[in-house]
Amino acid sequence: MINAKELSKSYSSVTVVNIPELSIPKGESFGLVGNNGAGKTTFFRMILDLVRPTTGSVTSKDVDVAKDEDWKNYTGSFLDESFLIDYLTPDEYFEFLGSLHGYSDGDLKEFLQRFEALFNDEIIGKKKYIRDLSKGNQKKVGIVGALMGNPEVILLDEPFANLDPTTQIRLKDVLKEWSEKSQLTMLISSHDLNHVTEVCERIVLLEKGEIKQDIQTSDSTLKDLEDYFAAY
Repeated sequence: MINAKELSKSYSSVTVVNIPELSIPKGESFGLVGNNGAGKTTFFRMILDLVRPTTGSVTSKDVDVAKDEDWKNYTGSFLDESFLIDYLTPDEYFEFLGSLHGYSDGDLKEFLQRFEALFNDEIIGKKKYIRDLSKGNQKKVGIVGALMGNPEVILLDEPFANLDPTTQIRLKDVLKEWSEKSQLTMLISSHDLNHVTEVCERIVLLEKGEIKQDIQTSDSTLKDLEDYFAAY
C-alpha cells in the first residue's frame, strides 16, 4: 500500500530521516514511536507530499506521491492544527468537508452521531470557532474530519496528546473499531507507548531518522519499548 525506498531528508548537513526500505501493507495498523527529533513527523510529511525527500521516494498504491495526486482521494490525515480551518465552527467545518465528499445532510448527521461519546457534548452546536476550542477539542475535530469519506489510509500524528484520560480511551476505541471494520490502513505516530501498542499491530521505532526496531505487537511489546527508552 505505502512503500518508502531509499528515503532520506537532510537539512544542511543534518540527516533527519534515513529509511532504506519500508513497506506498510493494506489494512495494517502501523505505529511509529521515537523520542523528539527522531524524524517521525518528517516521515509522515513526506508520505503526504508536504515535504519533498532529499533522496528516494514514497509510493502509495505503487504511485509516487510527489508525481501524482490520486492518493489524496483515499487518504485522510491530521498532523496538527494547521490542517483545520480555524475561522469556522466545527459544524461549519464538518459541513464543508461533507460537501466535498458528497454527503447529504442526513449522511453527515449519521456520520457525526458515531462520535457522540468522543465529542462529549463539547463540539457540535456550540457556536464556537475552532480557534477558540481547547487543543484537545481541536484534535477531536481534526481526527473526525480526517475519517470523513471513509478513507483507505489515515495518518495521525500524536492523536492522544492534549486529551484527558477518558477521551484517550474513547479515541483508542474509535481507532480500533475503524481499523478492524473498514480495513483501514492506519499510521499513528505517538509518544504514548501504552495506547499505540494497544491500537497498532506493528510498531516501528525510529532513532535519529533510522529504523531501530520493526516488530509485530505482542504481550511483551510495551515492556520491550519501555526498556529501550529507559536505557536510551
